[in-house]
Amino acid sequence: MKLGSLKEGGRDGSLIVVSRDLARAARATGIAATLQAALDDWSNAAPRLNALSEALNAGAVDGAFMLDMAALASPLPRAYEFVDGSAYLPHVERVRRARGAEVPASFYTDPLMYQATSAGFLGPRDPVVVPSEDFGIDLEAEVIVVTDDVPMAATPAQASAHIQLIGLINDVSLRGLIPGELAKGFGFLQSKPRSALSPVLVTPDELGDAWQGDKLHLPMRTWLNDAWFGEAECGVDMQFSFAELIAHVARTRPLTAGTIVGSGTIANEDTGKGASCLAEQRTVETLRDGKPSTPFMKFGDRLKIDVTDRSGASIFGSIEQRVQPLKA
Repeated sequence: MKLGSLKEGGRDGSLIVVSRDLARAARATGIAATLQAALDDWSNAAPRLNALSEALNAGAVDGAFMLDMAALASPLPRAYEFVDGSAYLPHVERVRRARGAEVPASFYTDPLMYQATSAGFLGPRDPVVVPSEDFGIDLEAEVIVVTDDVPMAATPAQASAHIQLIGLINDVSLRGLIPGELAKGFGFLQSKPRSALSPVLVTPDELGDAWQGDKLHLPMRTWLNDAWFGEAECGVDMQFSFAELIAHVARTRPLTAGTIVGSGTIANEDTGKGASCLAEQRTVETLRDGKPSTPFMKFGDRLKIDVTDRSGASIFGSIEQRVQPLKA
């Protein structure tokens, strides 16, 4: 099934079930008011939501309506936790090679992760608002999963069973602010503003054989100002599966239902497939030409992120955003 949230009913939106073709939707009235409420009672809510989904796809739901992407909030307008990884090591290797540094051996056995911003997520058509172009505005096209309650010290095999929903995220980064923050040795803060989630989140069964080994095996397609930017393969060069990322986070704490876990920017060893963030493209250019030639995003620039099935149909709906200045 596919789930989304309308921009109504308060900060957490109003839960809807969305048809497989992303054309129609139905309110989850009487099941759960919000997606967070459904996740809090997932064992009871999921079967009922799935039944509604089956009826919707069969055209048998009274009150179903045509889906308007602009009316959608983030599926989870706010989450208890968002923990993001850097599971695609070709990106890490290139960035470090560009500055003459080695990748620590531990990076290949222990996931690199941080606690990200979760108090609010942008809707899939909401603008990216930034105070200054000088901050180095970048997109990051990633895959995310959403868990139910995960017990502390869960193994990867146990963590796999707690992956309930899958989606996409534009994990916005302000590259000009990152070096100064990392130099303090305390992680990201100002350099990581709010991110945008895909229009819908889907259950693993919606992906068929494209979901294997707790990884998504489809290309991540990105465009900038309507021009193709990349289609890196999500299932290739991912050092750690989502189950391994979840187990890493849960080593010393349980995870609350509704926790979002990110893959990190999709990147392949084969740079011919393009990039999923500007920093990656600039690194490739630096290694090849001695300096970057691709600029970071400017006000008015447009981005699009999508994953399609093998027939070319969008699975999660596309994230489409424009970069805008903060108004005084």
